Amino acid sequence: MAELKLSVLVPVYNEERTLRTIIARIRAVPLVLEIICVDDCSTDASRQILQELLAGGEVDRVILQPVNMGKGAAIRTGARAARGGVIVVQDADLEYDPAEYPRLIQPILDDKADAVFGSRFLGGGGRVLYYWHSVGNKLLTTLSNVLTNINLTDMETCYKMVRAPLMQSLVLTTNRFGFEPELTARLAQSGARLWELPISYSGRTYAEGKKIGWRDGVAAFWHIIRFNLFPPQRKDSRRHRSLHPDRPHGDVGDRSNPEPPGVAPGVGNKPEPSR
Repeated sequence: MAELKLSVLVPVYNEERTLRTIIARIRAVPLVLEIICVDDCSTDASRQILQELLAGGEVDRVILQPVNMGKGAAIRTGARAARGGVIVVQDADLEYDPAEYPRLIQPILDDKADAVFGSRFLGGGGRVLYYWHSVGNKLLTTLSNVLTNINLTDMETCYKMVRAPLMQSLVLTTNRFGFEPELTARLAQSGARLWELPISYSGRTYAEGKKIGWRDGVAAFWHIIRFNLFPPQRKDSRRHRSLHPDRPHGDVGDRSNPEPPGVAPGVGNKPEPSR
């Protein structure tokens, strides 16, 4: 059986200070990887750095969004381009450690899970930062759990490792930081087998470039309610074949109108109004 390829989606917006470092850390992971970077119309040197990383073979694909559309839109664009059997999102800000990949992917390799969440609140260790951020995260997770009837400890985690065919079958629409509650709701609605494992976390301060703010936290409450109480019609009424154990692991094929390799303009939906 061929070794499973992991598609790592890196949404980028003004990450010139950390971009080379995070790509080097991803490349150091002992797995078969595909690195797809989606630049969300950065205004710093991020695009130039991405071009250099692509030319040097350190990333496999760079997609340039035509306008700033938000993290959720960047992830959707990257997911459509993914060719691996499993997808994970990697923020470029060094808060999450790619060294966690081999442990997170193991329940999928063992055919015990269709998606694995990496939890910052299960004792993985990390930098101590904002108390009220942790309170907010736990409140959001509790509300999400009430509506999904699953018992996660960290719904807002960036590390959600998902079988690619399943991820690509979900109806995802949000453009900004509402992506996490939307993906969680859609996975629960799909009947996917979910696992959660502890991860380390090295949060950054706003002075260091942290972007999510209190407005995004307030908006997340609405996103959780909306995505759970008003689910969309599935793209396919049948449960996705990726949830069946007899599907072989490997790359995903049969995509219509594939984009060419290398640097390509992004494709997305109408962006949400800026805040």
